[in-house]
Amino acid sequence: MGRRVVLVVNRRKADAGRAEELVRAAMLEHGAELVETIDSDSGHDENPPPREPFDLVVVLGGDGTLLGSARRFETGAYADVPLIGINIGKVGFLSQLELEGLPGIGAALFGEGDLPVRTLPRLLARVHAEDGAVRETVTAINDVVVSAGPPFRMIGFNLLLGGSDGPSVSGDGLIASTPVGSTAYNVAAGGPIVTPGVDAYTLTPIAAHSLSFRPIVMPGEVETVLSLDSVNEGTTLVADGQVHVPLRAGERVVWSMRGPGARFVSLEGPPYREDYWVTLRRKMRWAERPARRGEG
Repeated sequence: MGRRVVLVVNRRKADAGRAEELVRAAMLEHGAELVETIDSDSGHDENPPPREPFDLVVVLGGDGTLLGSARRFETGAYADVPLIGINIGKVGFLSQLELEGLPGIGAALFGEGDLPVRTLPRLLARVHAEDGAVRETVTAINDVVVSAGPPFRMIGFNLLLGGSDGPSVSGDGLIASTPVGSTAYNVAAGGPIVTPGVDAYTLTPIAAHSLSFRPIVMPGEVETVLSLDSVNEGTTLVADGQVHVPLRAGERVVWSMRGPGARFVSLEGPPYREDYWVTLRRKMRWAERPARRGEG
């Protein structure tokens, strides 16, 4: 008897129908049971995770679909169930498998036997109101961003780094990123690439009004506190680009990597997935040299 599987499908992707057929065929071939199919666009309240037990979540979509699915299954009895992303999106940097690789992995994925699993750290961020009460708690696999928002004037905030006074900053905000998320918004804003597995997160300013505020790398267990002095009407905390929490002057955002980890099927190395740095070069064109004459 194979695994009990929940299938999450982003039906807005062009290959969604074909991908779902291939996954269902592979499940049937290897004795897996489909517990439920969930449309990734459906809300958590209107389409909550099934009450029946299941062993695996297969996600058909891109990176955003995978991040949203990890959020959907992050609490409750299903929090320890691993996910695997099969990329039918544009880049699929976080996905563990391309659709073309499914036939060669069907037995390992859907049949009997243990699946190799790795745990990715999550950022845990809490928003404290002016009176100190926690009014919102969010988690993120990629990043937590404090964004100035409309009308897009600079905002002002102070940083407390592990209990020590940090800088007072004016700018467009701040990005807190996990190692996995370091190749997303963080690197686009000039932050460092951090090797997955390093117990640290980065703090990268967004257009700071300073020539000397450079990105910071913080130990994972150490808390950073951001206190808001001045904000815009649209100033917002954004988690993984999907959860939005409006922020007000006088509030504080406190985060660290103390959040519960996200469990993913780990298929590193051929024939499943190439090395991380190879993926970074191929998909993100990391450190690619300039094209020379005659090379096209």
